[in-house]
Amino acid sequence: MTDFPNHAEIIVIGGGIIGCSTAYHLARDHKAQVVLLEQGQITSGSTWHAAGLVGQLRSSASITQVLKYSVDLYTTLEAETGLATGWKQNGGLRLACNPERWTEIKRQATTAHSFGMEMALLSPKEALDLWPVMDISDVVGAAFLPTDGQANPSDITQSLAKGARMHGVKIIEGVKVTGIRVKNGAVESVQTDQGEISCEKLVNCAGQWAREVGRLAGVSVPLQSMQHQYLVTEPIEGVSSDLPTLRDPDRLIYFKEEVGGLVMGGYEPNPIPWATDGIPDKFQFQLLEDDWDHFEQLMEQALVRVPALETSGIKSMTNGPESFTPDGNYIMGEAPEVRGFFVGAGFNAYGIAAGGGAGWTLAEWVMTGEQPLDLWGVDIRRFSSLHHDDNWVLERTSEAYGKHYTMAWPHEEYESGRPHIVSPLYNRLMEMNASFGSKLGWERPNWFAPEGVEPKDEYSFGRQNWFDAVAAEHKACREAAAVFDQSSFAKFEVSGPDAEAALSWICANNIAKPPGRLTYTQMLNSRGGIECDLTVARLADDLFYIVTGTGFRTHDYAWIKDHIKPGLDVSMRDVTEDFGTLSLMGPRARDILELITPDDVSSDAFKFGQVREITIAGHTVRALRITYVGELGWELHMPIESTLEVFDVLMAAGKAFGIRPAGYRAIDTLRMEKAYRAWGADITPNETPDQAGLGWAVKMKSNVAFLGREAIEKQRRQPLTKRLVCFSLEDENVTLQGRETILRNGKPVGWLTSGNWGHTIGKNIGYGYVRHADGVSDEYLNRGSYQLEVACDLFDCTYEPDTLYDGEMKKIKA
Repeated sequence: MTDFPNHAEIIVIGGGIIGCSTAYHLARDHKAQVVLLEQGQITSGSTWHAAGLVGQLRSSASITQVLKYSVDLYTTLEAETGLATGWKQNGGLRLACNPERWTEIKRQATTAHSFGMEMALLSPKEALDLWPVMDISDVVGAAFLPTDGQANPSDITQSLAKGARMHGVKIIEGVKVTGIRVKNGAVESVQTDQGEISCEKLVNCAGQWAREVGRLAGVSVPLQSMQHQYLVTEPIEGVSSDLPTLRDPDRLIYFKEEVGGLVMGGYEPNPIPWATDGIPDKFQFQLLEDDWDHFEQLMEQALVRVPALETSGIKSMTNGPESFTPDGNYIMGEAPEVRGFFVGAGFNAYGIAAGGGAGWTLAEWVMTGEQPLDLWGVDIRRFSSLHHDDNWVLERTSEAYGKHYTMAWPHEEYESGRPHIVSPLYNRLMEMNASFGSKLGWERPNWFAPEGVEPKDEYSFGRQNWFDAVAAEHKACREAAAVFDQSSFAKFEVSGPDAEAALSWICANNIAKPPGRLTYTQMLNSRGGIECDLTVARLADDLFYIVTGTGFRTHDYAWIKDHIKPGLDVSMRDVTEDFGTLSLMGPRARDILELITPDDVSSDAFKFGQVREITIAGHTVRALRITYVGELGWELHMPIESTLEVFDVLMAAGKAFGIRPAGYRAIDTLRMEKAYRAWGADITPNETPDQAGLGWAVKMKSNVAFLGREAIEKQRRQPLTKRLVCFSLEDENVTLQGRETILRNGKPVGWLTSGNWGHTIGKNIGYGYVRHADGVSDEYLNRGSYQLEVACDLFDCTYEPDTLYDGEMKKIKA
């Protein structure tokens, strides 16, 4: 090519719907100079054979907003570009064929109501009226979302591509990316078979090729291609052009109308991975060989639901590979390994539904360096080195694909690829009848079964089989003492002459304290939203020890590293596997600790918010006096090889005081009684400390500059339009799990971010943001009467302005 460019501000790799949407939004919204590179032709990867169902509702309000944006864009795009998109808003119908699924659908309907969407519950007969070609003999109920629909994937993508060109994007087809040059940890250029292009930023939207493209720069993109089949029938009597899409999850199948016939596909429990050793060269506009034997299990289910399939002709069968991820969520954001390298890939067969909104959010992220809303569920930084293992990714992704339509149980754990990382206590806790869960590869005790009871979760939408066991662990922590193995905590050391200056800019709270002090702090984005929620312990003038949640290891490390100001003499090290962590909590914690250490741990000598080294069983232990459960206690951090011996010594000394091991399920019930927030649920990049009731942890009274300060100053000049508040509900037959709608004086004002049972106070506890455009004052909250919508039923609840439990004062509001 004579006009092949040698420079671009931003290079987008991949001409499917995600790449074209991202390029379109970069150019339209930000006037960026963009070059899009496609190895074949636009849509030639997996976009062209996608089924094209567009559903909007997800468990995250932000991801639902992304999908709603897609619908809005598809509705108006043709008017801008002149190219039809094939978008049809014919609504979406979802069936329930058993009581458990009906409960799930009613909870989904409540979630829809929380997020401002109309989702109607229907009787089987009402569902039949909307979808007259199905058999409803086993249907219990259904839900209908009128704003869902279907689209033509190729048409939408071509329309986006035209829109991108109209806004100045240069799209080059038939060019293969052969390398990516990285300099000083940042993207410098892209090498192709037609020349090299320098760039400031790169966006990897290469679909199922994204993993290979990532490796060119040393970036891990954990996805796996899976075979996905669907058929298209000849016209069927009774199938109208406005027939809604239909999802029948109990039969693992879906349908949509196409030219008077039906498209039928599904998600089998035993998927077939594809291209595990790499995608064949020039795999463009190609399909895989039909596998009718494998498809038979779905066809059998479809024949029961739509008897007319027995006699209808089959026009075509499509077996097209699509990329899936280990947790069923797509991958977006800046890669932690390389600055300026962004990813938008792994859309788990809903790339068409997400395409418009994903391109919008990714473009914002590329241009500002921050996610525009809470996208933690799809953030590439949710992964870790665990996800570099292709065999593990293959095994876990196969399980995730098989769960696409299975029941989404509360607290459900994946089973594949386990155990992967275990603490030194793993075997000891297993002997103690621990039931383990997994977080970022770590095996962690969720709860401990009584003697003679199998430590295995039995899932339900009500109280699960571990409820009483967790109640006993909760009680031990409140009345005696409990030990929690939290060795999976992510742990970092920040050191150097400028360590204090670096962290003072990133941390919203004051960490410039003398050695021996620790600080609970948030780290904010430029909008004042909470990006990290963690503890910073100062061990020396030039050494800080940071402790954060297991699942946030990659995210928080990247956030801190990326926001250290240039020129500072500071280094950062991940020491997660160097230290084990035992949290000793409860009113007898000091009594126990005094028996096993020669050091003074009295209240006067070792105050709350302090950190110091003590000796236990001859081992040096970093003891942090802090709590996430609302009781006297210490986090004990020791060399990982010392963890088992320290645990055994603790348990032996604590036996006379009623000590017992406890798990993460108890931590959640305990922290909710004390009103401690959970990042990713109660606090996210969407919320500021003031909105979350954490304004006390922001150093606004000082003159110290920090990231997000200007946003907080601006917010404090006007009323807060949303605030995190607590509600209690006494009905023990209700189970709060989050996303239940909050009604004030009969009108929706928000939804719960988390919910659980408070074993000490004997009530349900729910936290959620109440919203009001004119401000959420104390008076506004106190004047309201409140209800919670749970699975489409309304329950009276009580607004709780004060903390329900105070361990230090032993005050209980019951």
